[in-house]
Amino acid sequence: MSTDVRVQQSVVANLSGRPAPVESGPFVIGLDPDTDSPHINYATPRPNAPITPADVTALVAAFREIDRKPRLEYVVSCAPDLEALLLNAGFAVEERHAYLTCVPSSLAVPSLPDGFTLREPGTDEQRAALSGAQHECFGGDPVATESDITRMARLQAQGGIAVMAVAGDGACAGGGQAVPPSGGVSEVAGIAVRLPYRRRGLAGAITAEVTGRLFAGGAEIAWLEASGEDSWRVYERVGYRPGGSRLYVVLD
Repeated sequence: MSTDVRVQQSVVANLSGRPAPVESGPFVIGLDPDTDSPHINYATPRPNAPITPADVTALVAAFREIDRKPRLEYVVSCAPDLEALLLNAGFAVEERHAYLTCVPSSLAVPSLPDGFTLREPGTDEQRAALSGAQHECFGGDPVATESDITRMARLQAQGGIAVMAVAGDGACAGGGQAVPPSGGVSEVAGIAVRLPYRRRGLAGAITAEVTGRLFAGGAEIAWLEASGEDSWRVYERVGYRPGGSRLYVVLD
């Protein structure tokens, strides 16, 4: 089985693990009733499933029924004809990304910068600190909501990974997480370092820690997406290598 297919299957499994997933023909929508964020409530196709224009129409109707913005993320090679169908239905390309993968033999663990510790958040207060730091780094509200805390606790309970970087004064400097592995594959996401703590190698240490914990638990492939050249270099230094292409598509 190709890496593209394994990664796409992991996305299907991740969305199916949402609190209230919705099946629509060859698609699954990862519905979380506690948030209307299109970056959490989105759809993906099952790899290599036949898809027709009628399936796309039904998918849009399913999104309308649950009052969410129609949006998809998927590995391009696993549904090569889908983009044209979506564009014909009025969707627009939001982003195109190359994803990177890491396997146990390629993982390179850097030294942790002096003055920091890495730990798993074990209380709601710590989960709020990590979630708030991630929001801050990605341009959102730095104050975590109850839904954020619940979502992170659920991820941990289901076998996912959450790691927070703690500075010497006890402040949360950043962190990252990974979804519960499926078929030996997991997505690493939310790697974040707050502005005062950057340029010290902390992002690489967080990424390696999250990835290493996945592998220690039996995962075979970790994958992620880079938001720019700087993060791409960070991930390559800890052992991630270019993989396939993913497409983000949305209907406004």
